[in-house]
Amino acid sequence: MEIGLLFGVFVVLLVLGVPIAFALAVSTLSAVLYMGLPPIVVVQQVSAGFNKVSLLAIPLFIFTGELMMRGGISDRLISLASSLVGHIRGGLGQVSVVASTLFGGVSGSALADVSAIGPTMIPQMEKRGFSKDYAVDVTISAALVALLLPPSHNLILFSAVAGGGVSIADLFAAGIVPALMLALGVMGAAYWLAKVRGYPVEQFPGFRAILSRLVAAIPGLLMIFVIFGGIRAGIFTAVESSAIAVLYALAVTLIIYRSMKWKEFVGAASHAARASATVLFVIGAAGAFGWLIAYLQIPEFVVESLNSLTQDKNVALLLMVLALLIMGTFLDLAPKIIIITPIFLPVAREYGVEPLHFGVIMVLAGGIGLITPPIGSVLFVGSAIGKITVAEAMKSIWPFYLAAFAVLLLVTFVPALSLTLPALWR
Repeated sequence: MEIGLLFGVFVVLLVLGVPIAFALAVSTLSAVLYMGLPPIVVVQQVSAGFNKVSLLAIPLFIFTGELMMRGGISDRLISLASSLVGHIRGGLGQVSVVASTLFGGVSGSALADVSAIGPTMIPQMEKRGFSKDYAVDVTISAALVALLLPPSHNLILFSAVAGGGVSIADLFAAGIVPALMLALGVMGAAYWLAKVRGYPVEQFPGFRAILSRLVAAIPGLLMIFVIFGGIRAGIFTAVESSAIAVLYALAVTLIIYRSMKWKEFVGAASHAARASATVLFVIGAAGAFGWLIAYLQIPEFVVESLNSLTQDKNVALLLMVLALLIMGTFLDLAPKIIIITPIFLPVAREYGVEPLHFGVIMVLAGGIGLITPPIGSVLFVGSAIGKITVAEAMKSIWPFYLAAFAVLLLVTFVPALSLTLPALWR
């Protein structure tokens, strides 16, 4: 009864349009009151949910992304991407993918990625004859690459929820190959659809232009090495890396590019503060929800149920992936990681799946949910930037879905794609 009440109240509140954090907190409180436990325990668990030192890296990396976006970094990365791949079929669609991949290595957030790249690339694609649905679809699909690249907020969150036994540095390394595969998959889908529709290509600007734009983009690109290289080399922790990233972003935008004005700085700080507060409240509420799931011994029940269905590792993995994809349609990625990890990670371990491997699977599968209605936040932001409805955006998104699903299946059933780099760099 307690389990039915917990999930029943949660689903009803989601259907009514209640914000995810409040839905999580209220459903947890309802179950706790029904069970006769003191309600103060919910407050304690919400506090414990975001009272982890490693989570301090998330607001700092959000601030870094805001500084880089408002300080002109994204414009230089787009210019570099245009010179590298603008001449491939699909032109600006390919540019959007490469620019998103480069910026993803700075922001670590799909929402930041589409917010930075979308306002520039989507209108440009429309002016060059690309349809709005194509411009939005390629941009939002490319934004998912950021979820798997350092400094991915969601990989940091998975490490915290997994109990700290999963290294953030190893998770960052594990996500690199799948991220590049996803970028190539999206580029392939963009190429095919552009060819079918007869979309134009850009002129190749020449190697001199490439070199010039590369030099202009180097300060921004170095952020990737500052963040990942320092953590991987053991010079500093993820939290220390996030603080250094903020200082580096300020140095680049204020001293090197001189593009950050006081108004932009205040805007970056206020937007990062609001985004961080929202994210941390969701994390705290999901932490209380996850605690109650563990208290009710739901993970043990899931393990027993799966064992009764199959003893085959691959079948169990496929079932978990399908469940993650379904849940991604009505749960945002951060709460899903916090709620589902305590349930599925013990199951994955029971079948011999490495936590690093499972973390990449969860983030990638959850990322697909970000471009899937009815909850997909990246889909809604991209549609708003492109000034089209979600229904219009869905018209041509299926090639990008197929590319993402293909990469997800490869990553799921070929563990070496996730585990080779962490093993080499230890």
